[in-house]
Amino acid sequence: MTRGAALFVAIAAVVFLVHAPYLALPYFWDELGQFVPAALDIYHDLAWVPHSTVPNAHPPGVMAYLALVWKIFGYSIPATRAAMLLLAGCAAFLAILLARQLSLNLRGWWVLAPALLLVLDPLFYMQAMMAQLDMPAALFTLLALFLFLTDRHKAAALASTALVLSKETGALLPLILGAALLIDPARRKFAAFYLAPFLALAVWFLVLWRATGHLFGDAGFTHYNLIYSLHPVRAALSLIRRFYYLFLADFRWVGTLAILAAWRRSAIYSTRAWKITGLFVAAHVVMVSLLGGAELERYLLPVIPLLYVAMAAALVTLRARWRNLGIAVAAAGLLAGLFVNPLFPFPYENNLAMVDFVQLHRAAAQLLERQHPDQTVYTAWPLTQALRDPVFGYVTKKLGAAETSDLRRSTLEAIDPKSVNVLVLYSRTWEPSWGVLRWAMVQRFLGRYYEYEPEMNSDEVRRHFGLIPVRRWTQHGQWIEIYAR
Repeated sequence: MTRGAALFVAIAAVVFLVHAPYLALPYFWDELGQFVPAALDIYHDLAWVPHSTVPNAHPPGVMAYLALVWKIFGYSIPATRAAMLLLAGCAAFLAILLARQLSLNLRGWWVLAPALLLVLDPLFYMQAMMAQLDMPAALFTLLALFLFLTDRHKAAALASTALVLSKETGALLPLILGAALLIDPARRKFAAFYLAPFLALAVWFLVLWRATGHLFGDAGFTHYNLIYSLHPVRAALSLIRRFYYLFLADFRWVGTLAILAAWRRSAIYSTRAWKITGLFVAAHVVMVSLLGGAELERYLLPVIPLLYVAMAAALVTLRARWRNLGIAVAAAGLLAGLFVNPLFPFPYENNLAMVDFVQLHRAAAQLLERQHPDQTVYTAWPLTQALRDPVFGYVTKKLGAAETSDLRRSTLEAIDPKSVNVLVLYSRTWEPSWGVLRWAMVQRFLGRYYEYEPEMNSDEVRRHFGLIPVRRWTQHGQWIEIYAR
């Protein structure tokens, strides 16, 4: 076995080992709402445009990969998790290869530093095992960029094609790479190769348009991701959130300070490779700040490994004591971020709060299956989806579920109380008693620009529906509660 192969095996083994406790964890949110149903449609009847969930602009590449894995090994949640972890191991390995290509000053174990930080990163840790698109997009971003920088342009164009078939926003990278070749006389002849990803994406949108009548599959999806997010206040706040998450959160400020110091004192980022990489990072951050109504941090995954390469390259320019202290503090901060939640609302999938959410919902679903198997459960998605189909890992048989758009007071008060015998409320948003959502000013701001409204509470449930609490679970600040007659 070559040294490179041995290194990959070691990294993949570490990735699998640290995720071993969660291999059978039921699916979460968009996994059970979009990506697993779409993959099951391919698995069962080769339906490239999904019919068991709302079709949208996301290409079928990752879902086809999962369907292939299930064809070989059979469908199971552990098979899904393992398939995604294999891709995550490849991404961590490619972070090392790209670090060697971008930063010649990384020697010895320091060339492993970007992969170490990536594996410790709470967002990457969670997304590594999840059946979603952004971690595979990060993998193919790293692969395409590495092949481009080593002047293997046919292979880089193929990797870029795999990228856009994993997630449509990946088209930004081949656009930048092709443009970089066009202004480079010595390499201009290779620019045409980077048209291939756009042709592949055009074919997908044509298929989607013919199947749905919408170019991006669904009018609601298009409005939410292309129009809603462009409101000046939401766009500005999204850009601020991106900056905070990339450069400050989870002790990334340590690496940010190192980058600023290296930028002032050396020319390590002045190479052609770093200029192209930096342009992509900046463009990607702006793109995912302006597009994508949910403004999820996982959209940043394609640039996070590049940031860690830059941080490692900067740290090695410092004196030994400071570089060792810097990497230790940065690693400890990332590890802490896996367990410690912020003061403000955040997507549960950013750290182990996702596991808390899933475990709470599985406990509630199991009780509902035992005690209310024949009654319709009123609650909000994604719990409704989890109750309706055992394939998602929450129940062993289908339960009746009536879906409310949310759990806000105004939404639930519009429901006829006589029709509801079982109601489930849960913490859809992170709002602990010590969080900023308890501030009236923050509530007003979110209500104006993000349609925020507090959920119905126990007294209001009793008053409107005549239901009483049956069981309540809490875990690390999250909760779920069942009400019945």
